[in-house]
Amino acid sequence: MWTWFYQLASPKWFYQFSNKLLPWFRAATFILFAAGLALGLLFSPLDYQQGNTVRILYIHVPAAFLSMFVYVLMALSGGIGFIWRIKMAHIVSVSCAPIGAIFTLLALITGAIWGKPTWGTYWVWDARLTSFLILLFLYLGFMALHNAFDDRKTADRAAAILALVGLVNIPIIHFSVEWWNSLHQGATISKFEKPSMDADMLKALLTMIVAFQVYFVTVLLQRVKAEILLREKLSGWVKKLVTNQ
Repeated sequence: MWTWFYQLASPKWFYQFSNKLLPWFRAATFILFAAGLALGLLFSPLDYQQGNTVRILYIHVPAAFLSMFVYVLMALSGGIGFIWRIKMAHIVSVSCAPIGAIFTLLALITGAIWGKPTWGTYWVWDARLTSFLILLFLYLGFMALHNAFDDRKTADRAAAILALVGLVNIPIIHFSVEWWNSLHQGATISKFEKPSMDADMLKALLTMIVAFQVYFVTVLLQRVKAEILLREKLSGWVKKLVTNQ
């Protein structure tokens, strides 16, 4: 087990292992998105109040879920790199940031589009919306701070600290609809309660959430590979790889 863990921390080994995984994740991404969109657009019922507008949830909810999931992964991997000085942990953390920012922006845009016919406005300074906007700023701040330093080790450590401090925003986002009066609806899927939605809608939504997760892993592996090549460009194995290509 520990041998595998130490291998995972090796940029060269991780790069080679990613090459084996990527074709499988690309194929799974295509299949899951095709299945999820078909279930969501063709086989799930209309909402009795929102009609076809409710279908935005098949993009909005997975994007919102991944926005928070990616941030937690970014912060924890940055923390691991900060404490144990593991290079690959920092690489994963830095690679997560732009992906998470895009998911967060997508969640905000689709939420605004959904909010107009539902609430009568694109935006309100609601607790959930405001904390989600802060999440976007945290992603942008992480990337800006990391790019502000010429020394990569200093940049990694400073960005990791910011990400860890920003973790406090994740429970605020999650529980905001319970802690404050909110226009935003509560959780549709809960571990402890029966889902408050039609079974066909739930099936489509869960499929899309898994599709987004697999897509995230696919893009993350590709970004990690690029970051490894950038950081290891002076190493012998990268020079040999470039020469052979």
